[in-house]
Amino acid sequence: MVPALLAARARLAAARFARAPLPCGGETPCVVRASGARATKGRLSVGAITLACALGRSGMTRSKREGDGKTVTGVFPVLFGFYRPDRMVRPRTRLPMVPLSPELGWCDAPGHAAYNRPVALPFDASHERMWRDDGLYDVVLVPDVNVLAPVAGRGSALFIHIARPGYTPTEGCIAVSRRDMGLLLDRIGPETPLVVSV
Repeated sequence: MVPALLAARARLAAARFARAPLPCGGETPCVVRASGARATKGRLSVGAITLACALGRSGMTRSKREGDGKTVTGVFPVLFGFYRPDRMVRPRTRLPMVPLSPELGWCDAPGHAAYNRPVALPFDASHERMWRDDGLYDVVLVPDVNVLAPVAGRGSALFIHIARPGYTPTEGCIAVSRRDMGLLLDRIGPETPLVVSV
């Protein structure tokens, strides 16, 4: 079900963004700003609200490489999200939300055909487990960062997820508090552009 949803969302987002790059469908952009190229914390704004966020441990980049620990800048549609059905009800949002299961992973092996795609576990190549004990992936949003047409080595599993206490740096994702994730979900939909900049 998840790969089929990913493919459908990818086709829809690609068509919409080809017609109207920004803003998409009249939606207010979700804007993430860092104070500099080496910043590991930033601010995320949607309309009138501004939220704290964690960024990659190595700062920001325009040219993402697998494992570099950087948050990539650019404009990306948010395709869909995941949530932990054992820990919460489906979040209120206009985004398509898929319930996670312990059998779901995300391939981060650049040489594999499933690179930067959801995969069923067990899976032989390198991957992330989406069902985490630490709560960081209780809600995960999937922007199109190398997802619609993945290029090997240009980054994988670059999500918006729950932040660690103190907004400690991520491996390249954008992370917000659990409370703020609810505020964000309330304000974004399938035509909301994510704009990441320094």
